[in-house]
Amino acid sequence: MQKILIANRGEIALRVMRTCKKMNIKTVAVYSEIDANMPFVQQADEAYCIGPSPSNQSYLLGDKIIEVAKECGAEGIHPGYGFLSENADFSEAVSKAGLTFIGPSAPSISTMGSKIAAKQAAAKFDVPMVPGTDKPLADINEAEKVAAKTGYPLLVKASAGGGGKGMRIVNNADELETQFNSAKNEALSSFGDDALFIEKYVGSPKHIEIQVLGDNHGNYVHLFERECSVQRRHQKLIEEAPSSCLTQDIRMAMGETAVNVARSCNYSGAGTVEFLVDEDLNYYFLEMNTRLQVEHCVTEEITGIDLVEQQILVARDEKLGLKQDELKINGHSIELRLTSENPLEDFTPAIGKLKTYIRPKGDHIRVDDGFEEGMEIPIYYDSMIGKLIVWGKDRPAAIERMLYAIENFHISGIPSTLSFGHWAIQQKAFAEGNYNTHFIPTYFDAEKMNEASDEEKKLAALAATFAFEQNEKLPPALNLSDTNWGNRSK
Repeated sequence: MQKILIANRGEIALRVMRTCKKMNIKTVAVYSEIDANMPFVQQADEAYCIGPSPSNQSYLLGDKIIEVAKECGAEGIHPGYGFLSENADFSEAVSKAGLTFIGPSAPSISTMGSKIAAKQAAAKFDVPMVPGTDKPLADINEAEKVAAKTGYPLLVKASAGGGGKGMRIVNNADELETQFNSAKNEALSSFGDDALFIEKYVGSPKHIEIQVLGDNHGNYVHLFERECSVQRRHQKLIEEAPSSCLTQDIRMAMGETAVNVARSCNYSGAGTVEFLVDEDLNYYFLEMNTRLQVEHCVTEEITGIDLVEQQILVARDEKLGLKQDELKINGHSIELRLTSENPLEDFTPAIGKLKTYIRPKGDHIRVDDGFEEGMEIPIYYDSMIGKLIVWGKDRPAAIERMLYAIENFHISGIPSTLSFGHWAIQQKAFAEGNYNTHFIPTYFDAEKMNEASDEEKKLAALAATFAFEQNEKLPPALNLSDTNWGNRSK
């Protein structure tokens, strides 16, 4: 492939472009009317407007995107994440048009896109599952019978769900019918599919996922885990790699399990297998995301492997050049998602202008974003501004560097999760790695966070700067704008 169309916008479009530039591949951007002046449009080799601002009139128009790709001579389409990235029909349409979809096949996406089908496929490889159903529930009567066997509390979940939609916690039998009907209606509204299943509710889980890579020749590797337990509304805010709680034996067992999940659907490309991990480190298959993850950056930081490059190489039908026994974890990485949300008002999304937007600078500080100072955050898309990623020689060093980076990241004009990240990484539970998916409801106090005085913030900044400067000299930072990215010595 000499030219790739990127069927996405913002920071992920820019992220893909950086790797394409490194690989001497021309890039094509498609954009909505409101995105005409966005950085990803300006940095592409070619750019084409595909419709009005709403995504259903632009970024979700698969046929239009394929038409542009063919007309401009692009050979491949990279979907990024979100929009059409996990749309099996789009993947198939790209292939039928004689183009290369830089991602898994339509059957793989279809299998793993249904939580029930995914569980059925993974069960053939004895993958550990949360107790519950492996087929759609017929009605409330069947749900009541299953619930009686599974026990309470339990989860009613949409088979086609994601992002917490179509999911309800049921604490007792009296709640079941109401929550069942509520989940069914939301699933139908959100996904056009009201199929539900039941799982035993794991009360205090960690959310740990494994990055996998597969090629078209039956080769697979895993690139270790990411800890993603700091969440609001079942969506992640802080991710890190590796997890602070896994033993090496459990890490490798989870990795092999994740590879088996990939094998179960003949997966190719980059994918992520997600698990719930209980207090005794028992792990259960949750789902597989058949795309690049937002948090892929922390895996790149600890392995030195460019995951977008690997996606493109696999799409070119090349064999994986990675061997499992050669892959090593180097240091620790943390990512904070920067979203235009107000942590003081239950993380309510906000729109407005980035009046101030000054990025932190320094070794091992990486900012993947899609906006510049003075730009408007539009109402039409999700609230992602970008991601702040740091690397350290160990977890304490990474936490220190993240604190330093946050203190030197200046955003005004809109609320953001920067203040939340500053608070979260200083909590004892986070510092000790003793936290789970209930971190925010258990520890977060908006009023106390807001009461922090200017003097306290100043002292925190000075302490972070001192710790940062006292840290021993580290190897050169990973830099995706550098054509030698990924070649850092392990």
